[in-house]
Amino acid sequence: MFEVREKPDRVERALLVRFYFDTRDEDEALALLDELGELVKTLGIEVGESVLSRCREMHKKFLCGTGKADELVALARAHECDVIVIDNGLAPSQQREWERLSDLCVIDREEVILDIFAKRAQTKEARLQVELARMQYALPRLARMWGHLDRESAGSGGAGGGGASRGMGEKQIEVDRRLAHLTIDRAKRELEEVRKNRKTQRKEREKLERPHAAIVGYTNAGKSTLLNILSQADVMAKDMLFATLDTTTRRIDLPDGQPLLITDTVGFIRDLPHRLIEAFKATLEEATLADFLIHVLDASSPEVECLYETTMEVLAELGAGDKPMILVLNKIDRIDHPFERIALEKKFPGAISASAITSEGLDSLLVRCTEVLAERVRQLDYRIPQQRADLVSLLHREAKVLEMDYEEMDVKVRAVVPPAIAARLEEFVTISV
Repeated sequence: MFEVREKPDRVERALLVRFYFDTRDEDEALALLDELGELVKTLGIEVGESVLSRCREMHKKFLCGTGKADELVALARAHECDVIVIDNGLAPSQQREWERLSDLCVIDREEVILDIFAKRAQTKEARLQVELARMQYALPRLARMWGHLDRESAGSGGAGGGGASRGMGEKQIEVDRRLAHLTIDRAKRELEEVRKNRKTQRKEREKLERPHAAIVGYTNAGKSTLLNILSQADVMAKDMLFATLDTTTRRIDLPDGQPLLITDTVGFIRDLPHRLIEAFKATLEEATLADFLIHVLDASSPEVECLYETTMEVLAELGAGDKPMILVLNKIDRIDHPFERIALEKKFPGAISASAITSEGLDSLLVRCTEVLAERVRQLDYRIPQQRADLVSLLHREAKVLEMDYEEMDVKVRAVVPPAIAARLEEFVTISV
């Protein structure tokens, strides 16, 4: 895979910097800087120092003034940092200026997230999406990667070397740009094939009319842990940002016997680069196509309201903001004071207080899922000839069989049945409940 850009083989210690330009934004800027620390640790990089810096105005060269940039570079050297991470987005020219000044690797929030995604992507689809996003990020940054060749070419040109000749760096940039565009085009084509396959799989799923829910929420809210406990699955679930990037779908049975498909989706995050939303649309479209959403919030986070708003904004951008939604206040076991729980429940009326660790509230969640889908299923009694074992197998496979008995040459079955199956077996119905 083409790298985003040249980096040292190993970076171990980082200086983190967040600039803000309005005093009213200080609290949010501090929270984002803390989150950047978690993102950087996810890459296995130690945080040497974090700096929140207010600037009166945004400067073109470094975002901050030259004096402040000098101070930050000196601080990075004092803490023996080998990378500076700017939480704000950096233009390619600003990234180059920072690296010229510091002689260190300098990256921004977007590149950190891209590197995490590149490490975590497991399926072909996720790897293609990451590759596409990384290449689109890298394309305007190619110039700096080969600047040294131009300098070498200029230094070694003979006495008659004129300014009209193109340096090796310029030629290499052109080659790399062509390669980058080819890689982007290939990734887009392959992604389109993956999406077609997903569409085919989805059509098969829709034929059965199985209800489908998507678990959404801020990264590290406990979505994968919730899916694991509901379905007895083994989806990777760790206390870290972006522990899993690939969607996982599991089937569970609701209290009324109805089957439900639940999909875990990639976590949302503030300041998520727009190109990543675009690149991951095929993954996140599970949220737009689900019958309803299970929005998981980390109840223990002091910024729970902000995390809620972030997720709702991303859902709106995906066209899923108006989906039926069950709100789950997860990690409620971490809230010790009863008044804090009461305050949370007032902020989010109708939310289910739950814990994927202690199982508190999970029965209520399943009942709520049943209520959302109440109109989709019926409980029916059938009398099916024994020679139609295929229909009995269909009920076992696609419905929830509650009772089964044999009488003469028939099989008597009571089952909770979705509409598509009910229509196929209508002639065998004896009593409907």
